[in-house]
Amino acid sequence: MTSTLQNVVIDAADAAELATFWASVTGWQPADWNSPDEAVVRNPAGGVSIYFMRVPEEKAGKNRVHLDIAPSDGATASSEIARLVDLGAKVLAEHESHTVLADIEGNEFCVTGERD
Repeated sequence: MTSTLQNVVIDAADAAELATFWASVTGWQPADWNSPDEAVVRNPAGGVSIYFMRVPEEKAGKNRVHLDIAPSDGATASSEIARLVDLGAKVLAEHESHTVLADIEGNEFCVTGERD
């Protein structure tokens, strides 16, 4: 017997706002019931969703788990990073194989691929 991964859950100060950011990042669909307390972004192809849940405490320290995203539709890492910064992300560190960014609430994630 095994388990199936259903959601990746991210703590949030405002779940709906963070879901809107990640829907823009991924092109996935936000649920029509999203609220500041709970929100979800679903992959239209199915599979794992990103679920956001309001918590009272602020983010403290580095994430123990983070998302890696890859540019798609022929985009380069540099152009994808620029698009994400326009959405409100911040670049935290650049490495040879990936760039570390923070979303609008400070959660770290990586864009894979070398910058051109």
